[in-house]
Amino acid sequence: MFVDERIVTLFKRNAHHTLTYWSLFFSFGLCIAFLGPTILDLQCQTNSTLSQITWVFFAQQFCLLIGSSIGGVFRKTLFSALAALCVSALMISVIFAIIPLCNNVLVLAIAMAVSGLAMGIIDTIANIQLVTIYQKDSAVFLQALHFFIGFGALVSPLIADPFLSETGCGNHTENGTEIMHHFRNMLRNSPIAEHNINQTDLPHEANEGSTVHYAFWIMAIINLPVPIAVLFLIYREQLIPCCPGGTPRLLDKDELAMENQQQAEGPDSEQTEHDVGGHGNIFSCCQNDNMRGLPVSFFMIHILGGMVLFMTDGIVGAYAGFVYTYAVAPPMSLPNKTAGYLASIFWAAITAGRLLSIPLSYRFQPGRLLMFNLAGAIVTVLMLLIFYTSSVFLFVGTCLCGLFLSSIFPCMLAYTEDILDYQGCATSVLVTCAGMGEMVMQVLVGSIIQSKGSYSFLLCGIIIACVGFILFIGLLLFQKMHRNYITGTSKKSAMVEEPDTAMQNGTAKTEQTESQESS
Repeated sequence: MFVDERIVTLFKRNAHHTLTYWSLFFSFGLCIAFLGPTILDLQCQTNSTLSQITWVFFAQQFCLLIGSSIGGVFRKTLFSALAALCVSALMISVIFAIIPLCNNVLVLAIAMAVSGLAMGIIDTIANIQLVTIYQKDSAVFLQALHFFIGFGALVSPLIADPFLSETGCGNHTENGTEIMHHFRNMLRNSPIAEHNINQTDLPHEANEGSTVHYAFWIMAIINLPVPIAVLFLIYREQLIPCCPGGTPRLLDKDELAMENQQQAEGPDSEQTEHDVGGHGNIFSCCQNDNMRGLPVSFFMIHILGGMVLFMTDGIVGAYAGFVYTYAVAPPMSLPNKTAGYLASIFWAAITAGRLLSIPLSYRFQPGRLLMFNLAGAIVTVLMLLIFYTSSVFLFVGTCLCGLFLSSIFPCMLAYTEDILDYQGCATSVLVTCAGMGEMVMQVLVGSIIQSKGSYSFLLCGIIIACVGFILFIGLLLFQKMHRNYITGTSKKSAMVEEPDTAMQNGTAKTEQTESQESS
């Protein structure tokens, strides 16, 4: 078989949990890419300026980062984790249902912030749950998990497009064209309508013919089965508080995780709070007394792994956000509608890459895939920089860039967790750093393009990619240091155990001799 029978057996034993987490990430992908195309209509709805409405989206991204940071708080029991997922998924549906009723930009910002917080909690918990369940076999299932993000992000513009207004709210001026084209196409992933926005301090009148509220309500309905599925999983696991019996620990409930842990540590090992407590939030990890006395390599693996994702996810956010701005500007100067397809191609490549990475992650170690993907991303951006006047290679390079960047996050997650033997705070740190990188790099690259010109877009890309590769080389060095530390600790433990074993054997022989003599 193409897939090992053991992997199939693992999936069958945890199919209900796995499918539920995958559906959560499909919903997550819908939410991530759904808001961008509606920016004009929301601007009309709230009678706000463009600068005001962009702060609404910043609030959503910022709270998503906060949610990712605190999501590990709910990992202690299976019930608390699933309950947090259920409430978060339900909150997303509620928020999207009431967004059409938000006629004030401040109220809309609060609604977006709450939805971002819920998505951040989903992001962290779903990753932690899969890593906890499958442990050393989690790479395949993490690839599939993140495939559903790309799939949802690819589908969401198709839902929004029929309901979007193409007339805008203001008059036609040239000053707002470039900014509006950027924000309209940053997340829309579809061809842009050729129109300009008048940026004045006067309030905009809402477009009477707008039907965007139907798009938000459809989104709420599509997302509604997700919390229902999580609630059904809670019921199936008999975790409802009114049911008899206490709430089990996460690993106690999952037999597979217990078996994997026993195989890794030996039959006589005991699972302590340190083994499972590491997958908490960043703040609790920093206060964990069990981490005192650990080597520098343990902490550097967390830091360097997070910084690599800070760079690579930053490239994903910046490329998806500004490739249209780069394409329509000289020297490329592509037509608006042609350039509008670049973001769709990028997300489609990410989706295809994550699907392709599922069998690859089974055949190859995550470290090799990371090296290949990082090197491929650098070469692709470098070729884009060399052939900066070729529109054909821009489309080819966009596709290749999406393919190489698609699986870096799940590979890094599986790689660092395997190094640390599923202890520490790798999942929470990586998720937080990835979200922070996507938010920071979009602001940084956008400001550089605004001041230095569109050509600096690719220069920023090659610099960020090279820095990420250098950080990964440092991660490899500290990985070797940590392996040596673990090997040395194991040898010392074995040397201590040998005299004890010999003494016990000697005592047993003496007792046996005395019993024979007395008989």
